[in-house]
Amino acid sequence: MCGIVGYVGTQRAVPIILDGLKRLEYRGYDSAGIAVYQDNESLGVRRASGKLRNLEDVLQIDPVDGCYGIGHTRWATHGRPTEENAHPHRDCTGDIVVVHNGIVENYLPLKEQLQAEGHTFKTQTDTEVIAHLVEKYFDGNLETAVRQAVKQLRGVFALSVLSRRDPHKIVAAREGPPVVIGLGMNEYFVASDVPAILGHTRDMFFLADGDMAILTPDGVKLTDFSGVPVNRNVQHVLWDPIMAEKGGYKHFMLKEIFEQPRAIRDTTIGRVSQETGRIFLEEMDITPAEFQAFRQVRIIACGTSWHSALAGKFMIEQLARIPVEVDYGSEFRYRNPIVTPDSLTIVISQSGETADTLAAQREAKQKGSKTLAICNVVGSMITREASGAIYTHAGPEIGVASTKAFTCQLTALAILALYLAQVRSDPAHGTNGHPRTPHSGHHLGEEAARNFVQELLLIPGKIETILGNDKLYEDLGRKLFRARDFLYLGRGAHFPIALEGALKLKEISYIHAEGYPAGEMKHGPNALIDENLPVVVLATHDRSDPASCLLYEKTLSNMQEVKAREGRLLAIVTEGDTEARKIADDIIEIPAVPDLLAPILEIVPLQLLAYHIAVRLGCDVDQPRNLAKSVTVE
Repeated sequence: MCGIVGYVGTQRAVPIILDGLKRLEYRGYDSAGIAVYQDNESLGVRRASGKLRNLEDVLQIDPVDGCYGIGHTRWATHGRPTEENAHPHRDCTGDIVVVHNGIVENYLPLKEQLQAEGHTFKTQTDTEVIAHLVEKYFDGNLETAVRQAVKQLRGVFALSVLSRRDPHKIVAAREGPPVVIGLGMNEYFVASDVPAILGHTRDMFFLADGDMAILTPDGVKLTDFSGVPVNRNVQHVLWDPIMAEKGGYKHFMLKEIFEQPRAIRDTTIGRVSQETGRIFLEEMDITPAEFQAFRQVRIIACGTSWHSALAGKFMIEQLARIPVEVDYGSEFRYRNPIVTPDSLTIVISQSGETADTLAAQREAKQKGSKTLAICNVVGSMITREASGAIYTHAGPEIGVASTKAFTCQLTALAILALYLAQVRSDPAHGTNGHPRTPHSGHHLGEEAARNFVQELLLIPGKIETILGNDKLYEDLGRKLFRARDFLYLGRGAHFPIALEGALKLKEISYIHAEGYPAGEMKHGPNALIDENLPVVVLATHDRSDPASCLLYEKTLSNMQEVKAREGRLLAIVTEGDTEARKIADDIIEIPAVPDLLAPILEIVPLQLLAYHIAVRLGCDVDQPRNLAKSVTVE
């Protein structure tokens, strides 16, 4: 899950590569390095441990200069985060350099074999094996040598290679982690994610697994690992480069929290009709008849996306009346899951390249299930392998702790849940051209659908209301930042938000936090409560919904349990609430909203609470320790 940038063109390569690495530093920040083919025909390599600014300091003292090169920012998997283990890595001659994202699973036997052949290794990393393999097969043509080398590798990898002895050429290859190729005017780019090159070109394409790209000043040649030419569709990315900048905010995370109203509007636009309540999804290889025939939905995701999947379970089951199971991507394929052709598998990933989720998707497909992707990156691997995709139009998310991608995933799941409800209520979508009777209990009336859509369209404005009281969250951060443990409680559709709220605090402040079902308090967590433990309770409710009111009453009882044990109680409540206010030490009010949509609103104050606590503690909010944005290796 490292960051890669490469450039071939007529401009000076170092500023372009450093700028790209800055935009990718969220992918790894243990060390960084750069290699440039210089005008004097030498290969200049500079590396530094720690963050990218350390590499910039090295380049100030000992600069390199040229018109093509590669750079890397590392998140360590093999070898300690030292300058020695920083990329690029070199062969014995120093004429071949490699940057790599991924894991070479068979690097030890390869290393032993190469050492027996006389190769000398200088680092602890698996990447150095690739450099020596390329050296072994190099006969003057770099792409031929890389082609031979990658055939020896087992694992996942995205790599870029250059050689002093075959100049003005970068060879990139993919088997797992993402690789994007950018096309400019007489200049060409390679990167591991779109933001790295978005300031230079919007025309780009992703490599597929088994693809190799050869970048030269004359253009880009694309083949498979056997040398057979292949084609990939060039896409025009609509993200504005300024979207990847902080825009005046202190941190990317704060900027992205405040971007949520826009992101949710963009995710909704064109997919819903306010007048009729109908849902319109992009064309996909799943027909309405197939959607109607599914007997089960399985949602697979990791991390924050898994929490959105849990909330999606409530949405789909309540609106479409179809059973839903939620799985961790990292666990799914290791338990020989029971997957049948009449089940729909939904995979959720911000990047579309999450290794565990992608592997689970392939397992589901192999067992005969159609897969549908919810993703933020057009053309990513998960979307290419799915039968259909719902793109979340969040734009680039730079902060490691996901914010706007999460609320857009919830929005996409709400849209999908309503679509499933409608198509399963419509007798027109039968099999073999024959109408069929809607599933018993699945009918969703037009008025109910229209009301749901209208409420969904109001969500961005309501989030803007929540964001308008930033001083409240700053004050709460000042009150609570010294606590070393937090407990987050919720019931029903609010429980996934308790989990996500706890995760946000853990990720960026390093405070231990746990999300728990409020109804399970008597089964253990009550033992933890004392005057030093802040307890955050999701206590919103829809006054027009009897089931929601019943859960609210149960949650009030849980709050009384906390106060009876002298816990410090912070409640997220619906505007105008009077009962919870009597019990809680502090409250955060959010606008009234139907219960199924409440998670989209509830998470916003918890994001802000985590942010202000982390800032007060002096933590690196955008780049928390030991984490990276895209987990593209297992």
